[in-house]
Amino acid sequence: METKFTPIAPDAELPHRKIIRSWLIPISQQNTFRAFLLLFVDYTLLLTLLAGTIFLSAWWLKLICALVAGFVIGRLFIIGHDACHQSLTPHRKLNKWIGRIAFLPAVSPYSLWDVGHNVVHHGFTNLKGMDFVWCPKTKEEYDALSPMGRFMERVYRGPLGAGIYYIVEIWWNRMMFPGKGYMGTQRKVFFWDGLLVSIFGLAWLGGVVYAAHATGQSVLMLVAFSWLIPLLFWFYMIGFVVYIQHTHTRVVWHDNRAVWAKAQPFVSTTVHMMFRLKFGTLMHHIMEHTAHHVDMSIPLYKLKKAQKTLEDMLPSRIVIQMFSWSWYFRTVKACKLYNYQERYWTDFDGNKSPDVV
Repeated sequence: METKFTPIAPDAELPHRKIIRSWLIPISQQNTFRAFLLLFVDYTLLLTLLAGTIFLSAWWLKLICALVAGFVIGRLFIIGHDACHQSLTPHRKLNKWIGRIAFLPAVSPYSLWDVGHNVVHHGFTNLKGMDFVWCPKTKEEYDALSPMGRFMERVYRGPLGAGIYYIVEIWWNRMMFPGKGYMGTQRKVFFWDGLLVSIFGLAWLGGVVYAAHATGQSVLMLVAFSWLIPLLFWFYMIGFVVYIQHTHTRVVWHDNRAVWAKAQPFVSTTVHMMFRLKFGTLMHHIMEHTAHHVDMSIPLYKLKKAQKTLEDMLPSRIVIQMFSWSWYFRTVKACKLYNYQERYWTDFDGNKSPDVV
């Protein structure tokens, strides 16, 4: 029998995070069999699709398989993401191994993602100087950049920039053998995890080259369909997903830690992005993102129920957005820089952006 709670009035003070999390405790049970089933299904899908890129004759069928394979890499990464949060199964060591296995097709080192995502991003969501994920610059910071820096900032904040941002700023700079400028703490496990995924990525590439020779196909063509396109789709997918989860004209950024803490950032700094045609289900419910930030121990297969509980308990407090491409392009246009004193988004000239709904 579920415990009934009284919703918090929109004008009342938000309760402490511990109280908010207590509403979700009955929902957060983990299931090891379900975790293995998810991993098996998605790896089977990925291998079938990669086989399709090799053995199907028509180029357009190869392309469809390549794109869907990239999407399934994203699904596997979400499973690994849960394992990294120790929310996939009740077993800590098992989660670490499942996470590493699920991260392999995404060529992503488990331990470095753990530090950058779990410790920094979740620990200090939308706090400038700590959370580096899509952290907006001020007008003064933008003006102080070099011409190339300003050009790249415009690319990143453009409609097609999400994948480029993720590849350069997150994956390459912070995950693939990062220097001390990006990762002050150096651990042996960082090197070994980076080596593991590097070997996997190169072995995957080598297998595709071998398959091209064995089947008499163009090496360049098969490398594109069976390796490059799936990886590029995945990089664009995660860059895009993280962008729309944390970028919205109603989402607030802070540069003062005391003010940030008082604002209950675990509720106010994420977006519950809704989709038509059950598309969110295909993404393992990772778009029920407020619930995930409130309590990282909730497994992906319980996020939908947890999100509904939060929205029932905190009416008008959570940013909920029905996705449309119109909304996305208007948000990209509006959210370029940020005024941290007045807490509003601006364009590159520092002009206040209108709210986008």
